[in-house]
Amino acid sequence: MESPTPLATRSDVLISTPVPPARDGGRRSRPTPERSDDFAHLSLDELREYRRTLTAEEDQVSYWRRIIQARLDVLRAGTLGAADGEHLRPVLSDRRVSGGRTAMISVVPADDIPPLPSLAALWERRVADGDVEGAAALDADLAAAERQLSEYRQALHGRIADATNELIARYHEQPTLCLSALPLRPERAPAHL
Repeated sequence: MESPTPLATRSDVLISTPVPPARDGGRRSRPTPERSDDFAHLSLDELREYRRTLTAEEDQVSYWRRIIQARLDVLRAGTLGAADGEHLRPVLSDRRVSGGRTAMISVVPADDIPPLPSLAALWERRVADGDVEGAAALDADLAAAERQLSEYRQALHGRIADATNELIARYHEQPTLCLSALPLRPERAPAHL
């Protein structure tokens, strides 16, 4: 039996992944990843950080969207009362809402990024019991905010895919770059006898 080759010397393992056979029994070929000029100014570490920033922003936007959806559900059920959640107010502050967006836009221009709703102002709004018009207006504004967050999230998914494709293209060109993403083991000090 052949002994396994160390991962560091097996670049074929890093770039070849199994591709399911085509229906006719042949193998499907994947398109060769291509580099994008949009990311040419970023080092590999900067590209990885950009992708991490996008992923963190997408997590945050998903959270905000769930909160808005929950408030909309509660409003539609007619049980808003104490469900406004004073403890959630800091999560929807303008500072928290714009932070990741600013970091993301500084890397690639923002032409594909839709605007974000003013979540903090929307969260502050109250509707008195029996105020049908006020409830309808808040319902419409919450639904619009949820749509904006969904569009923003979709744009983030596109950017994450673009950054991922760029990473794949760079790894395809130079497979050993993958190894730089692995955590390094601390060097052991020689034992003194």
